[in-house]
Amino acid sequence: MRYDRDGFPIPPDFEPVADPFAGDPRMARAAAPPARRPSGSRKRLLVLGLAAAVLVPAVVVPELLPAVRRTVVEWSLERAAVREARNDLGGAIADVGRALRWHGDDVDLLCMRAMLRLEDGDPRGALEDATRAAAMAPTSPQPLRVRALVSVVLDDADAALADAATVVDLAAPGDAEALNHRAYIRGLVGRDLEAALADIDAAIGAVGDAPPELLDTRGFILHLLGRTQEAIDQLNLAIDGMQQNRRQIALLAGRIDRSELARRMRSLDHGLAVMLHHRALACEQAGLAEQAKQDFELARKKGYDPARGIL
Repeated sequence: MRYDRDGFPIPPDFEPVADPFAGDPRMARAAAPPARRPSGSRKRLLVLGLAAAVLVPAVVVPELLPAVRRTVVEWSLERAAVREARNDLGGAIADVGRALRWHGDDVDLLCMRAMLRLEDGDPRGALEDATRAAAMAPTSPQPLRVRALVSVVLDDADAALADAATVVDLAAPGDAEALNHRAYIRGLVGRDLEAALADIDAAIGAVGDAPPELLDTRGFILHLLGRTQEAIDQLNLAIDGMQQNRRQIALLAGRIDRSELARRMRSLDHGLAVMLHHRALACEQAGLAEQAKQDFELARKKGYDPARGIL
């Protein structure tokens, strides 16, 4: 009895069929099962794959990150402007906060958030932002302007006056904006009123055709000095000028983005609210009770609120 290589018996009448490709090395290679790749090759491929997974992002991400960062910052600030225009101050603060996280500390962004926080009833948060901005840019007047207003809301007259004085020191001699700011801060805290009048007169003299904001400051200081009729005259001019500015901005409807238009109108209305309140004070001082009542009410409707920095 014959047996095959696996130990099974071979029938006596069984004859194996000849392999037609026997002796042909090409067919032998084709019919043979594929050789296994050595384990070392698999390890090399795995290492190369892992290296690509690490190195490609390491090379590509740094190239893309600045563009991504810029896009996130711009998008965040656009959203902040829209939300501010809609009086969603909390949302606007969050958007500016996101811009700061992606951009890193920035003087303008910190000042922007400080003003939003002040209007949102968070003067302590506003003070923190303004102080950070001032530390970053000790020769920039903008953080000090903001911080002076915050200090007024916090009833810290000394700090407000100190920052206002530094703003003037940092500015060019005769800078109208700096002089107007110091005059107004002096008026808000009720100190150095004659010096405040000198400041605003110098500011108006520097610009010639005074804008409504400067006329309002002068009218407010004159009221505090008891020069009532002069104050009312100045405040009438300021309010007329601001209303004219408002009409001009309203003409842009349909030609600029609606959110931008709303944001500008909101800012003008806040400025007008302050002027109306100042005129109400002067009219009340002059005994014009009915006019004072109307101005107080209209100022309130347009957003006058000293606790929120609209003062």
